[in-house]
Amino acid sequence: MQKKILVFALAALLLAVIGCAKPALPEEGTYTIGVSLSGGTGKAKIQSPAELTVKDGSMTVRLVWSRDKYDYMIVGGETLLPAYIDGHSVFSVPVASLHEPLQIVADTTAMSTPHEIEYTITFDAASLAPAS
Repeated sequence: MQKKILVFALAALLLAVIGCAKPALPEEGTYTIGVSLSGGTGKAKIQSPAELTVKDGSMTVRLVWSRDKYDYMIVGGETLLPAYIDGHSVFSVPVASLHEPLQIVADTTAMSTPHEIEYTITFDAASLAPAS
């Protein structure tokens, strides 16, 4: 009886470890992926799909905001600065997982004084496709 319990416990532990395994990164290259933005007032938008780059074991997503009024973002304690392209604030953001929401703080200058606003970016991992 004890042997059966031990076998069952080991099997359960193995399944738990497999279930918690970190998802594999896509192969190196450039992809598109659907993204959604929540938080803030609902006025801000980001371009979807976004460009995702996988290189040297890391992922980076290119976030293109609907306006050029974002002067920095804070992601994982790191302050990121934008490029301003065609009336948009554009950020290159490191991504740890496509299966977990990404918490960010973005500073907007669209109001009378700058404001840091909390947002959540969610990835649609099922939409990941090689960029053409």
